[in-house]
Formats: sequence, C-alpha cells, structure tokens
Amino acid sequence: MKRVLAYVAVVGVAAGVFLTGVGFGLAGDGPKVRAATGVTAAAAEPMIGHMVYFSLNDNSAAAKAKMVAACKQLLANHPGTVHFAAGTVATDYTREVNDRDWDVAIHLIFKTKADYDKYIPDARHQQFINENKDNMKKVRVFDSLIEP
Repeated sequence: MKRVLAYVAVVGVAAGVFLTGVGFGLAGDGPKVRAATGVTAAAAEPMIGHMVYFSLNDNSAAAKAKMVAACKQLLANHPGTVHFAAGTVATDYTREVNDRDWDVAIHLIFKTKADYDKYIPDARHQQFINENKDNMKKVRVFDSLIEP
C-alpha cells in the first residue's frame, strides 16, 4: 500500500511539473515565456495571441521570403511582445484538417491587452501594412486570450 501511495505521489508531482512547464500551450516554451514576462499562473489579465495568415497575390518562393523578411524587420521587437515568429506554410502537412489557404504567417504574443492595443497603430506596423498591402490577396487575423 505504501508503494502504491508513493507511486501516486510521484506521478502527481510529475504531472504538476509537466502541466506547469507546458504553460499556455507553447510546449517547452512555457517556463521561458513566463520567466521573460513575469506572468504567473495567477495572473489577473490574460496575454493576447495575435496570429495573422496572409494569402499572397504573388506567392512565389521569392515573394514569400520577401514577406517573411518584412515581418521580421517591421513586426518583431515591439514593446510588450513576449513571442514573435514568422514563416511560411508547412507544405509537408497535408492532413484533411490542415488549412493550407495561406502563404505566410506571423505569430505574436503580447503580455497585456494594452501592449497589443499600442502595437496596432504603431508606425512600424502601419509601415508593414502600407509596404506589403499590394501583394496581400487575403488577410486573416486570429486574436485570442491566452491564459497561463
């Protein structure tokens, strides 16, 4: 009986460590993101996830690379950004559930809604839109509340 209780205790502690480490779904980045932002599981305000998917008029490899470079140059390192990434559709994933109606994506996580609200009218964000809008066939924005 003691062995069973000890096993249950160890499994319970391991599960708690795993769930805490996963954080808010960035598998493995949870502890790093929390440490970088100071956000804890008891945070009063959720972070904001801002995911944008672009379908391009010219979706050649060169045009996609140019768009990703523009994302990195103009959309990274805004105040309050916890995470930034930009890239192209993963062509190896062709399951029925994979939405492949896009060419380039950006993934941003902001520490607070106020940080996100400052990003939208920011000069670099507006410059990105103005310099790239002619090649944007379709833009889909997915904003979400992210709770650690």
